Amino acid sequence: MAERKLNVVLLRWTVDPELLVAMAAKLCYSSANINDLLKKITEKDQKDFVEKLVAMNHMSPVEHITFTFAIEGISRTCTHQMVRHRLASYSQQSQRYVGEQSEKNKDGVFDFIIPESFKALGETKINVFKEQMLCIQGFYDYWVKTLNEQANIVGEKAFEDARFVLPNAAETKIISTMNARELLHFFQERCCLRAQWEIRAMAEEMLKLMLGKCPTIFAKAGPACVEGSCNQGKMTCGKIIEVREKFKKMKEGK
Repeated sequence: MAERKLNVVLLRWTVDPELLVAMAAKLCYSSANINDLLKKITEKDQKDFVEKLVAMNHMSPVEHITFTFAIEGISRTCTHQMVRHRLASYSQQSQRYVGEQSEKNKDGVFDFIIPESFKALGETKINVFKEQMLCIQGFYDYWVKTLNEQANIVGEKAFEDARFVLPNAAETKIISTMNARELLHFFQERCCLRAQWEIRAMAEEMLKLMLGKCPTIFAKAGPACVEGSCNQGKMTCGKIIEVREKFKKMKEGK
């Protein structure tokens, strides 16, 4: 049992993503055949064209490019929020194997995420939280043993029912694939200061990776207030200047 840290890895992405977006967009307005169109597009830098496309909010061509992320060191609380973004594909680690001993899980106990607000209270409170996690592990072990001995339920069948006592803090891993248009929406919602801290931290790491692979399309990505007005109405955080400065520095690589 141990605390886990956020780790976001970009596994796969569409090759020459912005070139593909330019081709998809120009196909809509061209009488040329595919080969001629491709030749014409590859012979010229498409950055200015893609910038105009994004500025015009002509976003359907952006749906042709996809990105696949592997994410670990996040809680079940975080993934419950993430999968609400339905225009995406997800593969998540099963909790049926949380209590199974293996080479990588020698003690057979679950790992967990500690909320930042708990950490801010100091080492004593962090230790209280860790003790509570250990206590919950004891509940889990109790039910695995009870199901084994009194119901003759073993292996995965015991784990899948014993996991009902595990907390939202339990660490999990997920692979997610999104197209660029959905990613832009994801960043608008989850990079906002009003988003829960954990999914916001994850979204910011994902955005940094996108700025490296697809800088033109994601140049204005982030919460709504980065390029326009706040979309939170009366629930606004009131920190638009600070937020804009933060994302400006991110995009400058600072």
